[in-house]
Amino acid sequence: MTEKEKEILIRGCIKGKKRAFSELYNFYAPKMLGVCMRYGKSREDAEDILQEGFIRVFKNIGTYGHKGSFDGWIRRVMVNTAINHYHKHKRYYENELEISDNRLESGESDNSAEDDFRELNIPKEELMKMINELPEGYKMVFNLYVFEGMTHIEIAKLLGISRNTSKTQLMKARKKLKSAIEKMMNVKKIANYEI
Repeated sequence: MTEKEKEILIRGCIKGKKRAFSELYNFYAPKMLGVCMRYGKSREDAEDILQEGFIRVFKNIGTYGHKGSFDGWIRRVMVNTAINHYHKHKRYYENELEISDNRLESGESDNSAEDDFRELNIPKEELMKMINELPEGYKMVFNLYVFEGMTHIEIAKLLGISRNTSKTQLMKARKKLKSAIEKMMNVKKIANYEI
């Protein structure tokens, strides 16, 4: 879809045209579901976030100020919706969430090369599955830091935690992912071993 076509749809949505809403939804829903899947506890959870996000998109589309891409704006709405969803359901996640103000136990830097999962030769679906299996707090911090490029100060404000807690959650998420990746690699080595 071209920028001009997007602009026509945006104007149609602002005017309340149902066809424009439908076309915009059909174009962005699959892509935004992928974003929501990173934050949701399950596919159903992600679909709830997606629906709530689109309600916000359509309700606030008139506030889109054309400062930056519409794709970025709609993605931001979805991420903010996911964060709000997390806050609403936080009491259900607290059993899994280990919030701690302890200093980073190992003194590892956030930019540690060994934790840069983007360069691993792992199918995207496998990596996303591993990320989705993280405890909710770890997953939320990991996604905001790695995929959204937020700082620990920004994450702390959004989630209502301390900066050190954000750092600790990221470190623990990376350790869990590293362990899951090593386990997967070992299973592949064993499967490929010929007698």
